Amino acid sequence: MLRIAVPNKGSLSGAASAMLHEAGYQQRKESKELVLVDPENEVEFFYLRPRDIAIYVSSGRLDIGITGRDLLLDSGAGAEEILPLGFARSTFRFAAKPGTATSVADFGGLTIATSYEGIVVKYLADKGVDASVVHLDGAVETAIELGVAQIIADVVETGTSMRNAGLEVVDEPIMKSEAIVVRRNGADADEPKVQQFLRRLQGVLVARTYVMMDYDCRAEHLERAVALTPGLESPTISPLHNEGWVAVRAMVPSREAQRIMDDLYELGARAILTTAIHACRL
Repeated sequence: MLRIAVPNKGSLSGAASAMLHEAGYQQRKESKELVLVDPENEVEFFYLRPRDIAIYVSSGRLDIGITGRDLLLDSGAGAEEILPLGFARSTFRFAAKPGTATSVADFGGLTIATSYEGIVVKYLADKGVDASVVHLDGAVETAIELGVAQIIADVVETGTSMRNAGLEVVDEPIMKSEAIVVRRNGADADEPKVQQFLRRLQGVLVARTYVMMDYDCRAEHLERAVALTPGLESPTISPLHNEGWVAVRAMVPSREAQRIMDDLYELGARAILTTAIHACRL
């Protein structure tokens, strides 16, 4: 039975459970549940603190887990990223009061407050900057106001909390993060149950990214229409009862669907429809 770690709370939790549900796996109904067995899919889910997941996976006690890229790198655990999941995206940056510093090179001799000590210490070492790092759990915006540090390093989603604290971003992002699937370093990459799990999640990612488009067009316009909707390999073409007309079906990127429909209509296509894709295998 495949043993999988899932975030039990925070911004990763709900989205991870939703993706697993779309992939056909049972998910817990109560937040107090710590373990859920899905016998039909031969999977056992363990709901853990997101920050601890990479450590459990690296120990070999669990086969794979869902966590954040920032949490994986900060943990220093012997685990590796095997699939980005496209949600819980954020940027990890430095911030300070205006006039404190213009770049990381100005941090020498200053103190940096962060909840991600592992990432910050390594980043500063790579840049050759000698600064102190103090670890704080939770929000770190008040660290500057209270005199604990002159700089903070934190995950930024919208930047609103930093601006409200009177802080400005300093220099380039430290890293970009999102939800990822991790496994232990050196684990069997071809393990069938792991590969099946990854295929299911990849199917969800594709289903969220594409829609199925159907339309009718004149045969003489087919090549131009197909150029607009090439599909993944090629579109499906079927003759219609009315001579000179064909029906076309192809997957198209959902973010481009409306523009493609406009272009097809201008080309003379009619009965243009889009439908959601709930699951797929490529």
